[in-house]
This record gives sequence, C-alpha cells and structure tokens, in this order.
Amino acid sequence: MNHWLLKSEPIKYSWSQMKKDKKTFWDGVRNYQARNNLKEMKKGDLCLFYHSNEGKEVVGIVKVVKEFYQDPTTEDTNWVVVDISPFKELKHPVTLEQIKADDRLSNIALVRQGRLSVMPLTPAEFDTILELSEA
Repeated sequence: MNHWLLKSEPIKYSWSQMKKDKKTFWDGVRNYQARNNLKEMKKGDLCLFYHSNEGKEVVGIVKVVKEFYQDPTTEDTNWVVVDISPFKELKHPVTLEQIKADDRLSNIALVRQGRLSVMPLTPAEFDTILELSEA
C-alpha cells in the first residue's frame, strides 16, 4: 500500500462535504506531476486529506476505491481522476506549522513543493502525521 496527501481548498471541497458525499472522484488536477501521482494510486491506498489556503491542516484520511480514469469534467485526455471515500477523521487536525516544526517531516513534499496538490508520502511520514493527530 502507498500513502498520499491530497490538498483541497475547503471552500471548494471540504472534509465535511467528503463525509457527507461518502464517495467522490478527485478532479481538477491540472499539474502533470500531480496527475502522474494520481496514476500511481492503487485501490486501497490511504491519503491524508489536507485543507489548503484556509485552515492549512490535515483533517482526515480517505481511501482510494477506484484507480485512475479519464477526468469526466474535461474532454482533454491528459487529465485523470481517482475515486476516494472517507476512511477516518483525525482526532485532532495537524497544522502546517506542526508539520514544519517536526524534524521527521523535513523532507515532506508539502513543505518542499507547497503548490503540488497530490503528493506521495513515505510510510514514516504518514505515521508521523497520524501520531501528531493523537497528541
């Protein structure tokens, strides 16, 4: 299993909306590196759900329930989506400040490539963020 982080502006699509919908496709990705990350996702992979711009915090975990396919919001075949469903809400959100302050997360893509909307995480990075959410 691989681990990922998905960024969404809560005004566009929030964790509460994700819980209400119970399943959605992750669309709107228009960056080739982020698109390639979507193509690498496998059914069962876990992704941290991060509120960007407003909040700047990891708030939950979603699970990939369908691997990549053509983005239904565009006819441009360059873009793909995956289907995700809510897996678990974090006990406490983990802020960007907490992530930046933890030496174990110094190489995380969220810090190094802040504008990337879909990024891989190592198992250790994923586990560290979960540990921070329990504190």
